[in-house]
Amino acid sequence: MIRVIFNKKGGVGKSTIVANLAAIDAASGRRTLVVDLDAQCNASQYLLGEAFNEAPAGIANFFEQTLSFSIRATSLSGYVSATPFENLSVIVASPALAEMQSKLETRHKIYKLRDALKALSPDFERIYIDTPPALNFFTVSALIAADRCLIPFDCDDFSRKAIYALLENVEEIRQDHNADLEIEGIIVNQFQARSNLPQQIVSELIDEGLPILPTYLSGSIKVRESHQVSKPLIHLDRNHKLTQEYLALFADLEKRKKPKKR
Repeated sequence: MIRVIFNKKGGVGKSTIVANLAAIDAASGRRTLVVDLDAQCNASQYLLGEAFNEAPAGIANFFEQTLSFSIRATSLSGYVSATPFENLSVIVASPALAEMQSKLETRHKIYKLRDALKALSPDFERIYIDTPPALNFFTVSALIAADRCLIPFDCDDFSRKAIYALLENVEEIRQDHNADLEIEGIIVNQFQARSNLPQQIVSELIDEGLPILPTYLSGSIKVRESHQVSKPLIHLDRNHKLTQEYLALFADLEKRKKPKKR
């Protein structure tokens, strides 16, 4: 199963959600891979810490290889890095991704990631893709490659206005490129239960029929601590309220129907 976390808005917690859900999956005993497509490299640094600077070539090198004239298929297996956490691996991002985007678009390499992840899937039971905060080559490639899409939502009125266009973007890609893509749900993140506005916004989205997932993620300083020590919450403090919310969210996702086989 390949899951992409996507939102065109920055600061909604994509990288944090990717790393923490993947860490829970891996801790459950599944061979799990995170693919970081964001030039900011947040997910890569979160999972590897200082070892990120010594990590082998990552996804940017893979895409660089796809631009060559070689007819030999490019494999992702050589770009996988082990993390300190059992069953959890990562293909790291690089700032170089931003520089090669336009060249990849003009050379029509939009299906290369899908094909490479399909070839890699026997090695991993779960694959999570972190995406940049934009609808660009890398995000579209991820949506074409994925079975499921999760959309983080940070209870902001600007985010609410943008989410309808975002859902249309995903639906267009589903219709044009990936009929098996399923919007798995919208994750309410940084939720403030004691504030009226977040509750009102989320209630209105539910009333409109949007696929809001039942578990909300609270805002917490624990996330910053987790980033600082490069430990997903399940490895930092399993009993913390936010960790328990992530575990409940993961359980919600596991209850959903399995995606169609390709």
